[in-house]
Amino acid sequence: MSTHPRPRAALFGGRRDAHGLRVVVTGASGTFGRAICERLSGLGAVVIGLDLAPRPDDPVRVLPCDVTDDESVATAVRTALDTLGGLDVLINNAGTGGPAPAELPPGAEVRRQLDINLLGTWRVTAACVGALVASRGRVVMLASRMAVLQLPLAAAYGASKRALVAYADALRLEVGTHVGVTCLYPSAVRSPIHDSTAAAGLSLEGMSTYEPLDGVVDAVLRAVLSRRVHRDLATTRKGAVECFLARHLPSVTDRIVARTLAARARSGAFEGAGLAAGVVRRHTERP
Repeated sequence: MSTHPRPRAALFGGRRDAHGLRVVVTGASGTFGRAICERLSGLGAVVIGLDLAPRPDDPVRVLPCDVTDDESVATAVRTALDTLGGLDVLINNAGTGGPAPAELPPGAEVRRQLDINLLGTWRVTAACVGALVASRGRVVMLASRMAVLQLPLAAAYGASKRALVAYADALRLEVGTHVGVTCLYPSAVRSPIHDSTAAAGLSLEGMSTYEPLDGVVDAVLRAVLSRRVHRDLATTRKGAVECFLARHLPSVTDRIVARTLAARARSGAFEGAGLAAGVVRRHTERP
């Protein structure tokens, strides 16, 4: 898995011209989406966003769209394609997270994450495939490092992102003759997506290292504008190493994550967090 080069000049060397590219970005009013839309439109791309709750200060036109609803997706995508006159790039950025321990039965939170992160992406992509085939365009999937390196107490997010990559792989096999499909693997970036996890007492602090938003946006631009279509892109060199280890030496990454989890459980980091009660008990009870 490759990473974005450090020098910004290297990032943009030999790139395609963004001017006039017709782009749709999902989750366009969120932290990632707004930054992606702003950067691409600043380079001359014609960008339309889709979001459940568009904001009046969005940097581009954003259409209301609930990616969990078939009709909403069909209507929003049709309007976007009619406005753009076709489509060159689809950036599947819409996503959500939240606490979901694997040891507990799947409930509404699990279904919500799967519906948005996996099926929502599937719905939007399917609605755009015809236009992308016609333009020989590209699809960029915002996956996650957790698609390959799972963290505890967040099983739904990791499962949805791993399934998203499987969907991207199948899509690539079916339409790869005409459409480039790239998966990106960002780590944690400070944004409201972590609020519900923190509120449940299951903060990522100590379990994951945050990375800058600009690096994620740079990686998106590389996926969109590089002349060569990338299959997979990490967003930092550290992320590339972590993904490599998780894929080729999974027992090593399992031990590292398990050791970190045990230390947090014993330190009282999950005190009062009911969803982590099982983890805390197993790590603190005496044999």
